[in-house]
Amino acid sequence: MSPREAADRLFNRIMTAEEQGNKPEVLQFAPMAIQAYERVEIMDADAYFHVGLIHAATGDFNMVRKQVEILKKLSPGHLLGLILEHDTAEQSGDGDAAAKASAAFAAAYDLEITTERPEYQAHRNSIEKFRTETATQ
Repeated sequence: MSPREAADRLFNRIMTAEEQGNKPEVLQFAPMAIQAYERVEIMDADAYFHVGLIHAATGDFNMVRKQVEILKKLSPGHLLGLILEHDTAEQSGDGDAAAKASAAFAAAYDLEITTERPEYQAHRNSIEKFRTETATQ
């Protein structure tokens, strides 16, 4: 198993635990997953998104913001970065920043989605769910 495969397996375990409301398992496996991603030689946007989601699951919003900045450097209108930015702002109680990220997502969506980035394909359900939810706000 490659370092990326190991990291992704831990990521999936954490996301499943979070969906089930199993915070102890999230907190138990998050450090292992972060370390596993640190061993990945070439990090791509999908990996940075995963790391951001792991930090979000543990409540470490400063580290989520770091992943957002990396994604923005890769592409200023990166949809997954904007989703992370919105969710972090919302969970931090910053409604203005959440609205700004939501508006940036809406403005970037049509162009970005045509790029067919692999991470957009992998997280298509999350992207479309976010688009639907924020369109009604």
